[in-house]
Amino acid sequence: MSKPQGMGRRREVRGLTLRTLIPNAITAAAMCLGLTAIRAAIMQDWDAAVLLVFAAGILDGLDGRTARFLNAQSKFGAELDSLADSLSFGVAPALIIYLWSLQFLPRIGWFAALAVAVACALRLARFNAQIDTDEQPHKSAGFLTGVPAPVGAGVAFLPMYLWLETDNPVLREPVFVAIWLVVIAFLMISNTATLSWTSLRPRRSIRLELLLLTGLVVAALILEPWIALSVISIGYLATVPYSILRYRRIRRQRAEAAATKDAPEHPA
Repeated sequence: MSKPQGMGRRREVRGLTLRTLIPNAITAAAMCLGLTAIRAAIMQDWDAAVLLVFAAGILDGLDGRTARFLNAQSKFGAELDSLADSLSFGVAPALIIYLWSLQFLPRIGWFAALAVAVACALRLARFNAQIDTDEQPHKSAGFLTGVPAPVGAGVAFLPMYLWLETDNPVLREPVFVAIWLVVIAFLMISNTATLSWTSLRPRRSIRLELLLLTGLVVAALILEPWIALSVISIGYLATVPYSILRYRRIRRQRAEAAATKDAPEHPA
């Protein structure tokens, strides 16, 4: 008696593994936090709105590293990450700040909010278009091009951090906030060389000091979050001129080295 066709042949089971789902689940969670931040802003719970965006930024830093650790990178994950970043660090901050301040500045306030949301989307689109090409001169020198989307969202909240700490009505002035958002939007899509934390290689002799500083920063974020976030934002902005000067120096050194290499040798 013959066996039915296919019997005895090992059936191939296809499906997604847990290893590939974990990074995408983290990205989806970050997207949910961004949406929930908008809900908190609608309810005028400004503390929760800002902290939810901050939490989305933490998850955004984890999903890519988790994917690389698990060897679970995929094009789907990259596209989902860009969509989540556009929502959490473009749309959510724009709407939160609009509801907090810019709605009191008719029409112009909405344009300022749009500037941040659109700039974030344009930055992510540029990154996706160049990710598989060599058109990233800043990256080859250890820098980023423009302010990253999560950092841009965090710095855009700077007037709000200070207002939550001091309750100073000047910090909520729509004209000031609108100008601030437009400046951040241009920094996000600019060709300015900015600091890449992954390229930093501190000396081993200061590793204990760095651990102490990291612990103090975490403690400050827990105990005095608005002061800590304000200091971090101001400190990051202070690194931008340094990054520009350092990148120019590196580019000049590379140009001089290339000119020396290509120069014809003169006979003795």
